[in-house]
Amino acid sequence: MSSTVETYAVGLGCDRGVALQTVREAVQAALLAAGAVPAQVTAAASITLKRDEAALLAIAGEYGWPLHFYAAAELAAVPVPHPSATVLRHTGTPSVSEAAALLAAGAGTPMTALVVEKHKHRGADGRHATVSIARRTP
Repeated sequence: MSSTVETYAVGLGCDRGVALQTVREAVQAALLAAGAVPAQVTAAASITLKRDEAALLAIAGEYGWPLHFYAAAELAAVPVPHPSATVLRHTGTPSVSEAAALLAAGAGTPMTALVVEKHKHRGADGRHATVSIARRTP
């Protein structure tokens, strides 16, 4: 058995103006589902449309995760298990969280690396956050 600690990339999507608590709850639930802890996350990512989203910037800051942003065209080129016509209509890509997690995990990471697919959470603020987690390629 390998003594190497697995590392992960987290993909983040959300409604505009989402509360930090909503994103925090979504991230915590997704990490629990993956059997991972925040220290194992070595990158977080989202779409460039969200580069000014306060809750995403705050959660990455809380955990000390580098936060990367990808253009809609980059995300749209990534095969994912749960593409969404609604997400496509609003962002120009059928996937934000799953595709961002895969891109942040490393070039050519297959969708089979997703250990948490599109975990959706609606917070007390009535807004949604979506988190996906991919195993990083060594």
